[in-house]
Amino acid sequence: MKNYIDLHMHSQYSDDGEFTPSELVEMCYEKGMKIMAIADHNSVKAIEEAKTKAKELDMIYIPAIEIDCTYNTINLHVVGYGIDYQSDDFIALEENVLNQELASSMKKIELTKELGFDVKKEELDKLSDNGVYTGEMFAEVLLNKEEYQNNELLKPYRPNGERSDNPYVNFYWDYYAQGKPCYTEMIYPSLKETIDLIHKHGGKAVLAHPGNNLKNNYEIFDEMVELGLDGVEAFSNYHSEETVQYFYEKGQKYQIMVTCGSDFHGKTKPAIELGECRCTFDEEFIEIELKKNNLI
Repeated sequence: MKNYIDLHMHSQYSDDGEFTPSELVEMCYEKGMKIMAIADHNSVKAIEEAKTKAKELDMIYIPAIEIDCTYNTINLHVVGYGIDYQSDDFIALEENVLNQELASSMKKIELTKELGFDVKKEELDKLSDNGVYTGEMFAEVLLNKEEYQNNELLKPYRPNGERSDNPYVNFYWDYYAQGKPCYTEMIYPSLKETIDLIHKHGGKAVLAHPGNNLKNNYEIFDEMVELGLDGVEAFSNYHSEETVQYFYEKGQKYQIMVTCGSDFHGKTKPAIELGECRCTFDEEFIEIELKKNNLI
């Protein structure tokens, strides 16, 4: 079975990504990837560099962005593929999110203290290059502080712990994600606004890792398709076989694009490998889908 497509990964331009755009392209090339896309959080900054490097290596590169948005109070991620990434709209989007994240980062320090941890701004600044502090960064600081080596709350994230496969991002999901103790509310565009923005700039809107965000509310996916979704990332590292099948069948039912993506970040999700998308079919069918949608 051929596996040569990865349409979802993150560079350093995502606040939780590790590698430069060029490094990611080279890593994909070394793994035998032929078609790729970097979909950074609310940012298009990686695209120009990645496109140049991909061209050097004779790879197919699709411009993309992963946009935070909401539907019925649920936080979602929608990837826009094939967008006109030079539009000022995407610069404005990134600036808006960045300003909110800077403000929420200071709130996270206080909320983390309420958990019983002393985290200093200076410690977080060593991990952040723009003043944005993610849940993964709090995890990295806390797990490496000598004074918390035997802390009970952190034990699940240490080697052999039940949450140790991806300790940093698991800590984020457990304490900083929506509905958790250290969650800080952000004002994101609606799903409809996000789909319209992507369409306005010639792109295709694909719901990323729906099993991860919709939890047990899979039935509302049908409503989302009615808003204009062009595709669904059925093949994802976060999905069980049953979840993969569910969203694959939904894609077939609505005749929308079915995509695959690893959501590779680097050190924040060490168990996730480039190109590993849990695709249960030969990826040639995804290439055909991309061609049908004029993305390659």
